[in-house]
Amino acid sequence: MTERSEGISGQSATKQVQQLDRVIIRFAGDSGDGMQLTGDRFTAGTAEFGNDLSTLPNFPAEIRAPAGTLPGVSSFQLHFADHDILTPGDAPNVLVAMNPAALKANLGDLPRGADIIANTDEFTKRNLQKVGYDANPLEDDALAEWRVHAVPLTSLTVRSLEGFDLSKKDAERSKNMFALGLLSWLYHRPTEHTVSFLEQKFAKKPEIAKANIAAFQAGWNYGETTESFSVSYEVKPAKLAPGVYRNIAGNQALAYGLIAASVQSKLPLFLGSYPITPASDILHELSKHKRFGVRTFQAEDEIAGVGAALGAAFGGALGVTTTSGPGVVLKGETVGLAVMTELPLILVDVQRAGPSTGMPTKTEQTDLLMAMFGRNGESPVPIVAPATPSDCFDAAIEAARIAVKYRTPVYLLSDGYLANGSEPWRLPEISELPDISTTFAEKVDDEEFQPYKRDPDTLARPWAVPGTPGLEHRIGGIEKAEGSGNISYDPNNHDLMVRLRQAKIAGIDVPDLEVDDPTGDAGVLVLGWGSTYGSIAAAVRRIRKAGGKVAQAHLRHLNPLPANTGEVLKKYDKVLLPEINLGQLALLLRARYLVDIISYNRVRGLPFKAEELAGVIQDVIDGD
Repeated sequence: MTERSEGISGQSATKQVQQLDRVIIRFAGDSGDGMQLTGDRFTAGTAEFGNDLSTLPNFPAEIRAPAGTLPGVSSFQLHFADHDILTPGDAPNVLVAMNPAALKANLGDLPRGADIIANTDEFTKRNLQKVGYDANPLEDDALAEWRVHAVPLTSLTVRSLEGFDLSKKDAERSKNMFALGLLSWLYHRPTEHTVSFLEQKFAKKPEIAKANIAAFQAGWNYGETTESFSVSYEVKPAKLAPGVYRNIAGNQALAYGLIAASVQSKLPLFLGSYPITPASDILHELSKHKRFGVRTFQAEDEIAGVGAALGAAFGGALGVTTTSGPGVVLKGETVGLAVMTELPLILVDVQRAGPSTGMPTKTEQTDLLMAMFGRNGESPVPIVAPATPSDCFDAAIEAARIAVKYRTPVYLLSDGYLANGSEPWRLPEISELPDISTTFAEKVDDEEFQPYKRDPDTLARPWAVPGTPGLEHRIGGIEKAEGSGNISYDPNNHDLMVRLRQAKIAGIDVPDLEVDDPTGDAGVLVLGWGSTYGSIAAAVRRIRKAGGKVAQAHLRHLNPLPANTGEVLKKYDKVLLPEINLGQLALLLRARYLVDIISYNRVRGLPFKAEELAGVIQDVIDGD
């Protein structure tokens, strides 16, 4: 341990500082307590400090559930470390509980010995009764297994703001900033970023800005001076690869990837979208970047959004539409039209729990089969799935590459966990980005334009921008005659065109499936796709650390699959495939490769825990 002194406002104190290699913190409270903002600000400070990190926001779908109730609990979990980490963590070391509901909803996840920082002001008789507590758990032995720090956060905040022209209710709203200041002191987080953020956020309300900053500073100073916390903790910066880093969430990374794809393809970016959780942030982010030639259109419904995006593609733009599961259902007819017209279109599906409206703010991987087959007729569409929040950037560029090169709609399957979660992202150099530029069709001498004459390598048809002299051609959803593109009802032509469209998708160049098998003699392969990457990789690490032998592979391209997929699957005695669905990819792999995939499926609206998967992997290795 080391000693620490000098508070945020100058007063000095001496307390012990304990070194840790990683910490998992969960902020939890009522939907109106600002837990997402608190977590986001703590994350920003942690990223600025240089730790590796991973986050898991978890909030109710209701705009405002009844205050103090279990359905209204909102939480934000952050895992940060001095080394490379892969998940937001299985169980928090620290729970900040702003009320009894937050405590009760999250207590089951806390390991013995974990810290609980409870806002005692909210543990009133009425609030306790709302969640079924007969007695105050802070005053009996109900929490004896944990280290409880009872802190009157609300009243301390109000007292710290007595000099401001604020009502008691307005002052109480700053209690999340007091908690943020306390936790920032406890874990040595930088403060400048938060102060700057509050000044900018409330620039038009300087009194509110000053009050929030005062509450934040009061929380820091409380930690420095109170006897409730005799030890603070330090997690040193992680040793990351050289480069410029920033913290980024999946939806933001995806938006940036689309902008980069626009620049690299030399095509204007057009987004046609209807707001839907959890995809709306992509629309919000892209609307800020008009200087890059981005045009965003908030449509009146899902069908209009994809129709506008396809129209933009017809006009020579990089057409994109964003949605979640319910919107994919509505867009299906237009996706089929994009297949028939063979135009580049990117469809971003940020998957959420279904069916129907389901659980809008919870995550699942349940749209794979819909993306694969959810259209009438034989209408194949490529599918790309990012593995981490920052990987959404690269996946967006890859989706654009395929769409533009092969003249096809492409599904990009993200999900709520990736969309809202965040991690450090190394900004790539421009030279590292692929050149995905394309050319439009031009009139060639006196030759008759053949809109469905295909490139011999890619089988892509020409991209003819409307208004180009000599390139007039038919467009629409009725079957096209090969070459000319005229309407055709000829049976043999239809058979040919169906097979050509399928061959085009099957022939897309995708990298081979890479396998991580350090010893080369593992008998079990753990396969994954999408957001399960972090949980699987963390579980595999645990097995290997314990002396077990296990291989890991992760699919980014789900249609077409990498050419060596069958070879990889048949190399191992057992293949375990965890999915946050009831076995959709397993169904496809069993059918295609006749391999007896072992499925592990949970649909709880939450990502897998590494400990959970490690146990499943060990059972498979042991033959159970």
